[in-house]
Amino acid sequence: MKNFKIDLIPGDGIGVDVIREGRRLLDQIAGISGISFEYNELPWSCEYYLKHGKMMPDDGLSILSDCDAILLGAVGFPGVPDHISLRQLLLPIRVQFDEYVNIRPVKMLPGLSSPLKNECMDFVCIRENSEGEYCGKGEWRNEGKADETVMQQSIFTRKGTERILRYALEYAKKTGRDNVISATKSNALNYSMVFWDKIFEEVRKDYPQITSSKMHVDALAGYFIMHPERLQVVVASNLFGDILTDLGSAMLGSIGISPSGNINPEGKYPSMFEPIHGSAPDIAGQGIANPMGTFWAISLMLEHLGCHAEAALVLEAMKRVLQEGKHLTRDIGGNATTTEMTDAIIDALRI
Repeated sequence: MKNFKIDLIPGDGIGVDVIREGRRLLDQIAGISGISFEYNELPWSCEYYLKHGKMMPDDGLSILSDCDAILLGAVGFPGVPDHISLRQLLLPIRVQFDEYVNIRPVKMLPGLSSPLKNECMDFVCIRENSEGEYCGKGEWRNEGKADETVMQQSIFTRKGTERILRYALEYAKKTGRDNVISATKSNALNYSMVFWDKIFEEVRKDYPQITSSKMHVDALAGYFIMHPERLQVVVASNLFGDILTDLGSAMLGSIGISPSGNINPEGKYPSMFEPIHGSAPDIAGQGIANPMGTFWAISLMLEHLGCHAEAALVLEAMKRVLQEGKHLTRDIGGNATTTEMTDAIIDALRI
């Protein structure tokens, strides 16, 4: 029997609710398959910050380094600025563990209702996850004065840019897709995106069998809405990818549906999986949060761990429950509680 050590970080708000249900789902998978899970639940959150002045202990990354994968709920709560919760927990994990690939599927599952007329969506966004616009470098001058000025830097390296572009093209090749679009804005960002385009031109020459092109990110956002059926793989920088993937989730009808994988492809460090929704503290503890983003993230995690049959089992159970339509949370048109939806998916696993 394969045993996997999973570090759980429920975090804040509904993160606590959905990770609780995610653990129930994992326990059920363990009960019907040849794998088992050992959990290490960590209390790192905004509440932890208010007590300790930090989002995680000084040896937090050392603690996480011993696991096979990390499952995260959500982080953010009133009283703690968002840039603190992000930069003291999520970004250090992504950067220090070299999780340079962020992968987010945008797939119209049966039973979902898109706000778009066109519901033919099945593509993947691959986002650079370790540098770019989220490098955290900059300067704040003359605070409070009339000439107050801030500068926010973006850092793009050849190594970081080339490896994410190559990963996207390799992903397309591996999964039988033949079209990759690179998000750019080189008409306005005359250093970072001109550099990005230059590396893209170099790398795509190694993949003549794949149709590859670049598109300005503003035009690409419109393309998401007008022609989602034409998309297969989209690769983007940290900021552009972040925005486009939230748009992709909204196109499915709910921000609570979509998953995210923060991947270290080489396996030197653990990868981290999470739903893309926020902590939504206004509905925390009310039993109405949609757990499907977490379940889909678990499917991605199982796939990453080599448990392909179990990953498919989770996704098929989600499809059955969505298509049946009897146990949906209110954000997707039902009135089921978080736990009732989980119960239905666990029952679907047994079929």
